[in-house]
Amino acid sequence: MIRAATLQRIAEVVMVLGIIALCQPWNLFLHRYGLTIIIAGLVTFMLTNWFGSKVVPADDEAPSKEGHA
Repeated sequence: MIRAATLQRIAEVVMVLGIIALCQPWNLFLHRYGLTIIIAGLVTFMLTNWFGSKVVPADDEAPSKEGHA
């Protein structure tokens, strides 16, 4: 299984490639489907954030069991 962080990075790269595909003037196929590529990367990024791991990082600087509860 691909980790959520890796899949997010892949989605970011896909979105950047979609922007490049929209801006290049040489290939009509890439220009035509550039927005679709961007949307596919965006949806992947959003789903990865939504279904990603729910690990909460430990706060090392917080005092443990001290003060008011």
